[in-house]
Amino acid sequence: MATLKVLIVDDEVIIRNGLSTVINWADNGFTVLTPAASAEEALQRIPVEMPEIIFTDIRMTGLSGLDMAHEVKQQYPEIEIIVISGYDEFSYAQQAMREGVSDYLLKTSRPGEIIEAAVQARERLLQRRLSQAKGRAQELVVSRGFLRRLLASGTPLDEHAEAELCERYPELRLESNGSVLQIWILSVYPLHPEQSNVSDLHRLIGTELAETLQCAWLEWNGALLLLVRAEPNNSWGRVDSALRKMESTHACRITAASGRRIANAKELHIALATTVEASSYEWLLQSERHIRYEDIEGRTGIRTVCSMEEETKLSSLLRSGESADLQAWVTDLLRRIQSQSQATPGSVQAYLHSLLVSAQRWLIRAATSIGYASPVKVEETYDIRDLKKTPEKVMIDSLGLVMKQYREMVSTTSPVQRAISFIHEHLGQSLSLQQVAKHVHMNPNYFSEMFKKETGQNYIEFVTQAKLRKAMHLLRETPAKISEVANEIGYEDIKYFNRLFKKWTGQTPSEYRANPEFCPSMD
Repeated sequence: MATLKVLIVDDEVIIRNGLSTVINWADNGFTVLTPAASAEEALQRIPVEMPEIIFTDIRMTGLSGLDMAHEVKQQYPEIEIIVISGYDEFSYAQQAMREGVSDYLLKTSRPGEIIEAAVQARERLLQRRLSQAKGRAQELVVSRGFLRRLLASGTPLDEHAEAELCERYPELRLESNGSVLQIWILSVYPLHPEQSNVSDLHRLIGTELAETLQCAWLEWNGALLLLVRAEPNNSWGRVDSALRKMESTHACRITAASGRRIANAKELHIALATTVEASSYEWLLQSERHIRYEDIEGRTGIRTVCSMEEETKLSSLLRSGESADLQAWVTDLLRRIQSQSQATPGSVQAYLHSLLVSAQRWLIRAATSIGYASPVKVEETYDIRDLKKTPEKVMIDSLGLVMKQYREMVSTTSPVQRAISFIHEHLGQSLSLQQVAKHVHMNPNYFSEMFKKETGQNYIEFVTQAKLRKAMHLLRETPAKISEVANEIGYEDIKYFNRLFKKWTGQTPSEYRANPEFCPSMD
């Protein structure tokens, strides 16, 4: 019996590495995939790696484990999901069961209990597969959705399914002369407003292409899918030619994606997966009318996390309130992404999402720094998957909302609170009182009096403490060198920084990093 693939999802590196290495999975008939550090990463990998069993935490940065379970069960109901959480709460278990989770374990569970849960999940999977196998032949004969179910299974065709495919679509039967199958996914865009029913257009084009190309077709996730056979040495240009004719006949624009050619119908799932991957490049390769899998399969992706410089630039744009400047920045950013030869939809989605998360965190920090009284609710009005399809709209809409929220916050806060926000955002610079007063349009002397009255500290004391609090955070949470920490808050003289840090905290930076819990508060 083939081993089942297990995917562990947890944002704590110790937990996910521990679960994947401490338990003897192989001896119990399981193969552990590389653990995923977030629900978003797992959702990107599942369609490619197709795990049978998923162990996931509930509370994680970004999407929760239950949000991921909901998504997975909608797309891949056959996958077994087991929650392994640090929270022993009945309400969590109830919600987990509603999302299709099969079992709920605590992180304190022993390895034997975890393996037992996996074994039980395997038994449920095998029972379902056995039941499905018994009724598959008859079900495929009577169901009009035969081809759709065949493709949606995502697994190699068994003998019954392969025979049924040949019976229903004799034009797709592979002969001994080396003929091959290939899947195409077509995105059809009407050129005239009155052609509002794209589904009708799909049916027209699909019917005509079936006659022209002797192929099978069906609507697939809002697009048109073709399953085409070609004889040896037969150029695929005939499909392109047929598509151009459809464009002319039906006044539409068609973007096509084709996957890997297969010489065995059992590999239909590979043909589909590679075509879906090629079609996901539609935004990245806007100038291409036909996206071939072989042209993109070697791409390695771009970096998936925005840089500190990009975060700084983005926060500056959001603070400015200039929507036109923000839109121009987004447009230029996306243009540069499209020009990168190694960009992949998954890496672009992750990178853009990191920018949106950065903007949301900046908004929360800004609210705190200006003493905004009401709690900040960061609104997510987008589907993360749309970052692959319509990134410009998602980025401009989402960042525009953050800009609007910040503008509304600032309008209800005092000049001193706005000054505090400005100080926190420029701790790496040597800001004078005059510069900050100018930023909030106040006379320096009057500003100094107001600042002392509202904060209880003079300007120099406040800025020094703000810098040192950031230094304490960096020492506690990052591996940065002490000299790098000092530079980050605007101190180039490391000796001066050490003296100042000890004066305010009672410890040297090195002592604080070793024992941060023993440092007295500066408040």
